[in-house]
Amino acid sequence: MQDVKIPIQINENSAEPLYHQIENQLRSLIITGQLGEGTHLPSIREFAGALNCSVITVRRVYQDLENEGLLRTKQGTGTFVAQVEAGERENYRLKAAEEAMQAAVQSGKAVGCTEEEMEVLFREALRANYSK
Repeated sequence: MQDVKIPIQINENSAEPLYHQIENQLRSLIITGQLGEGTHLPSIREFAGALNCSVITVRRVYQDLENEGLLRTKQGTGTFVAQVEAGERENYRLKAAEEAMQAAVQSGKAVGCTEEEMEVLFREALRANYSK
């Protein structure tokens, strides 16, 4: 059984907690199918070493994602990506996008952007990311 290299990017300068960065990225890899059902994840210790973070941080990420039903742990064999049904995958996908938009709106409000300014910024972001 071979572990896969998990492409997690940590931003040390981010205000977002480290465990949250790892958890969101790992969740996204699972939801998008980049990490398929049955994929064997590195041990907590190995993953923490690869990410240069605490074992406690990775344990929390694995536990949170297991509680969500995205991971499963088998005693003695390790942690694996769980089966995620298409409907669940769609719910996770939309929820992730909604949470990101909520955070963007809150950030805009915090710096004094009006609703109209936010709408313009949102349309510009859509055009920049969806037009080829």
